[in-house]
Amino acid sequence: MKNFSKMSRSLSVAMAACSMAAALLVVPAQAERITNPVAEFTGIDKITGRIIHFDVYIDETVQFGALLVTPRVCYSRPDTEEPKTDSFVEVDEMTLDRKVRRIFTGWMFAESPGLNAVEHAVYDVWLKGCKSKSEVPPPEKKGS
Repeated sequence: MKNFSKMSRSLSVAMAACSMAAALLVVPAQAERITNPVAEFTGIDKITGRIIHFDVYIDETVQFGALLVTPRVCYSRPDTEEPKTDSFVEVDEMTLDRKVRRIFTGWMFAESPGLNAVEHAVYDVWLKGCKSKSEVPPPEKKGS
């Protein structure tokens, strides 16, 4: 009876240790998030078939056709991590009578361009990536 009790206790300790080890394996590691000052977009004019790649600094607005594209944040991961690039973007449409109408607010994901791309009657825009710098000069600071 003593041997059975000892075995039962040893088995309980081993099961508890395995459970704790399994719980540690299930918790995902938090990847480092990199905040970038530039969002890189691709746009297509469906009428002409013209494809344009353009950079936009965070909190700045760039016009692509009738669309006004404004990224608010752009996050990426280190090269050692699985790619995950996302940006919170606002897209407005300038109508023919010069009125501005919001047509998109949300997250865009570079790895899934079709998931939250802006699909307009004439223009499509999607996130291509995030960058730490651009060949385009940064916008002038207000008040300078």
